[in-house]
Amino acid sequence: MPAPIAIFYEHPDWFRPLFSELERRRLPVVRLAADQSRFDPAEREPPYGLVFNRASPSAYLRGRGQTTHYTLAILRHWERRKIPVVNGSAVYRYEVSKADQLGLLDDLGLGYPRARVINHASQALPAAEGLRWPILVKANVGGSGAGIRRFDSPAELVAAAERGELDLGVDQTALVQELCPLRGGRIVRVEVVGRKFLYAIEVFPPPSSFNLCPADACQTADGRDLVRSACALDAPRTGMRVQGYTPPPEVIRAVEAIAEAASLDVGGVEYLVDDRDGEIYYYDINALSNFVADAPNVVGLDAFARCVDYLQARWEAGV
Repeated sequence: MPAPIAIFYEHPDWFRPLFSELERRRLPVVRLAADQSRFDPAEREPPYGLVFNRASPSAYLRGRGQTTHYTLAILRHWERRKIPVVNGSAVYRYEVSKADQLGLLDDLGLGYPRARVINHASQALPAAEGLRWPILVKANVGGSGAGIRRFDSPAELVAAAERGELDLGVDQTALVQELCPLRGGRIVRVEVVGRKFLYAIEVFPPPSSFNLCPADACQTADGRDLVRSACALDAPRTGMRVQGYTPPPEVIRAVEAIAEAASLDVGGVEYLVDDRDGEIYYYDINALSNFVADAPNVVGLDAFARCVDYLQARWEAGV
């Protein structure tokens, strides 16, 4: 029997469907809680045949901030010991830096909302020079809309900076970025497994919301549990509507290029169409995908089954 599959995860509720599918197949699995973890740098043979990284950079929002930077260290440890890691340190680097994400998109020649990167509130107004208003100040390490604030004028931005109201996040780094009006009031999230297109959904968020996570449409009122019996097409709690969508071929090619360049094995890439110019702008690379709820009805496939197909194939091949 090969060494087991280790699932390194932060949120205790998000991945119940993943664990259920692994258990249904009777695969040997070890659950590793990312917020209560340890490792020995001298360890030569970690007892895992494959590690699937499910740690979230937004763990600090749920009182588990100790995982955010620790995750990078333990992923590198496993990689140095030649343990195959799904969503390893290379893509996690992009998870914890929106600035690095934009740099990757720029290297690939793909459009993204124009932005500058700052590390002090005094730089917010100079950074906004030449950008189209309104603008956002967006924490470099975010999640579910955290640390994002809209400003409609330079005066508003200056006043907030002077009052110490700008949230630069846990690493004191933030983007000053154009707020693109959404054509059709929607964004599109494209999911990949094995760095290849799996499905896409259109997400229609509430008008003033920066929380564009489609999985949140299926959370209970306290935000803890994902209700997998609920269909994401009907999300009265959040006002978010989600539906299946097939992107143009050039978008699928672009997303797969992003996944390959970022080493994104399993996750999502989000984009919007700017209503001012009709251009496609990519704005988020997310290696922590909960997948859309009720995927068979929404997108016509079982996303968690496809994900476990991929994990099982890599585990059996030892790569």
